[in-house]
Amino acid sequence: MSPIHFTFSSTFLLGLMGLALNRSHLLSALICLEGMMLSLFIAISLWSMTMTSPTCSIMPMILLTFSACEASSGLALLVATARTHGSDTLKNLNLLQC
Repeated sequence: MSPIHFTFSSTFLLGLMGLALNRSHLLSALICLEGMMLSLFIAISLWSMTMTSPTCSIMPMILLTFSACEASSGLALLVATARTHGSDTLKNLNLLQC
């Protein structure tokens, strides 16, 4: 495995471990998700540069668009929960409650 592949796979796994192990606040979960998406974006961008095919060059832009949509909806959810519950701790959020 080359050092570049090791770097991108380790950044993705660090984001995944942070998402799985640090489940105290919604903002920390959103930051871990954003780190995972950015590592995927950089990896796919480098992959499309090595492929030199015009069909592969659109994939990083699609992933970046989905990442921006995910970030905006996550921040909207964060603002809504902070207004209704008073904090962003995941312990206070109960999905079975109306």
